[in-house]
Amino acid sequence: MHKAELIEAISGEAKITKADASRALEAFMTVTTKTLKKGDRVALVGFGTFSVSKRAARNGRNPQTGKPIKIAAKKVAKFKAGAELSSKLK
Repeated sequence: MHKAELIEAISGEAKITKADASRALEAFMTVTTKTLKKGDRVALVGFGTFSVSKRAARNGRNPQTGKPIKIAAKKVAKFKAGAELSSKLK
C-alpha cells in the first residue's frame, strides 16, 4: 500500500474527506519525525513503538571491487510491533 492508497483507506474507515485524511497523515508523520529527531520515542499502545537506534561505524566491502570501505556511524529509525498488532497478524 502506498501513501495515496493509505489516505483513501483512512478516509473511508474514518468517514472523513480525503483532504482531512491527508492532513492527519501528514501531521502524524511530521510530529513523529520531530519526536524521533529529538531522540525520544513514539509509543502507540497496542500498535507499536517508533524509536531511534544508533548504528556504529564499521568496515564493509565494495561488492563490485571487493575493496574494504568504511561505513560511517548513523542513527536509524526502528519500529517494534506491539502485542495486539502482532497477535492480529497470526
